[in-house]
Amino acid sequence: MNAGGQDACSLAVSVVEAARRSARVDVVICPPFTALAAAAHELWESKSAVMLGAQNMHPEPAGAFTGEISAPMLKDSGATWVILGHSERRQLFGETDEFIARKIAAAIRAELHPIACVGETLEEREAGKTLEVVERQTRAFLDELGKRPGFGVIAYEPVWAIGTGKVARPEDAQEVHAKIRELCASVSEELAASTRILYGGSVKADNAEGLLGQADVDGALVGGASLDASGFGKIIDSAERLAEAAERG
Repeated sequence: MNAGGQDACSLAVSVVEAARRSARVDVVICPPFTALAAAAHELWESKSAVMLGAQNMHPEPAGAFTGEISAPMLKDSGATWVILGHSERRQLFGETDEFIARKIAAAIRAELHPIACVGETLEEREAGKTLEVVERQTRAFLDELGKRPGFGVIAYEPVWAIGTGKVARPEDAQEVHAKIRELCASVSEELAASTRILYGGSVKADNAEGLLGQADVDGALVGGASLDASGFGKIIDSAERLAEAAERG
């Protein structure tokens, strides 16, 4: 619940400027619901390639769900992406794997690109259950992503690293991302090859390059650092440098 009004528009404009020097990196901003339409206008006015996403949605397209927001509403506001299954939705609001899978299916039907989040708590990591938890969460929606390979992305966000300043070591992130890639391959090789897998959890300018440089880390789901356009721009720059180096071989 940050930057929900004019602040969101100012931040969107600043992110657009920070992203202009990047030709190889896709950038999506996800402001609160109250700022979606205004941010969409700013992106349109700037003729920017930066895309717009929402932070959540209900799986039903309409109905008596007071206080919720549907996929058609998000599309009307200008959003083309939506974050689903974020750890805070799981931890604070009791969203289950099955409910999140319903959301992902609804997003795909509505032509909204889902950013499907998975990740373990500190207790689960200390118990050695990281891969088990991530596999359970991922399998819940894999068949839905398999219907449209490459349309959605998966974000691994270890709960213990979100907003804490702690961050997974690059090799730890790679281990989990490789597991997610393997799970995608169990559905189809096309899904494994086309699905971008993002890392989220205290990603900042000073650690982005090490994380993004891992073989199966295709991008970042940036939280608190995205509220600072300058710092966010440095993360984009890191991704751009790595993409450019990959092009050169």
